[in-house]
Amino acid sequence: MKRYSTIMSVLVTLALPVAGTCADAPKAPEKADTKVEAATAPAASDAKAQKVEAITKSVQKSGHSMMMAGTPAPGTPEANPNAAGKVVETMNSGGYTYANLESDGTKTWVAYPVLETRVGENLSFHNCMPMTNFQSKTLNRKFDTILFCSAPDVAAAAAKPTQKEAKKAAPGDKIKVEKANGANAYTVEEIFSKRAALDGKQVVVRGQVVKVAASIMNRNWVHLQDGTGSDSKKTNDLVVTTNDNAEEGDIITVTGTLAKDKDFGGGYRYNAIIEKGIVMK
Repeated sequence: MKRYSTIMSVLVTLALPVAGTCADAPKAPEKADTKVEAATAPAASDAKAQKVEAITKSVQKSGHSMMMAGTPAPGTPEANPNAAGKVVETMNSGGYTYANLESDGTKTWVAYPVLETRVGENLSFHNCMPMTNFQSKTLNRKFDTILFCSAPDVAAAAAKPTQKEAKKAAPGDKIKVEKANGANAYTVEEIFSKRAALDGKQVVVRGQVVKVAASIMNRNWVHLQDGTGSDSKKTNDLVVTTNDNAEEGDIITVTGTLAKDKDFGGGYRYNAIIEKGIVMK
């Protein structure tokens, strides 16, 4: 028995170093080293982790977790924290508002909590999180890079009013716009009353923009009124589809092809509508 105990003692002694070298994880630091490491951990890394976690929770809460995917852009959140520019395209989807901002010829996509946003508005954002390869199935669209931001600030107009802005009608004013010039120029009321004869023909109309629905079916839907026609008969509001931009309150002249009794489906039916409209400067 004494000999057996001696042999077992030797075997256990030999096995201990072998067991110690089998672990794949790095050696645990001393207690003092742990304190130093915790004290010197970069604050930026913690901030980034918190930001990513906040965005993930927001996406999951809005129901996007099953529909969208993306990864934070390389680098810290400070890589591109701010964004500002004029809205050239916007849409809502799955709990977010998406806006394409243009500034000095550069376009940047941003996403933020749902907020009424109009083409032509100047917006600015701070402390955004860039995401790359972001796929939205609700929009059926992939964004190479997009910034997730909190609510935007409406940028104050720093520049002098442009000629286009100077032509805007004052809010609340009764709409009264002079008829455009030319042989194929008509008032809004005339277009409705003569829609059968004008079907498929090029027309020109001048009016005030009272509503814009941007980026629907790959076009902008501009509602024009000039003070003619009847609200009760629905002959005072003419819709124009266009790829050009217009803002509510603008007084513009538009040329395009008139179509009567146009039915796009889904409740989009119009007695008269101008298609492929061009906003003439």
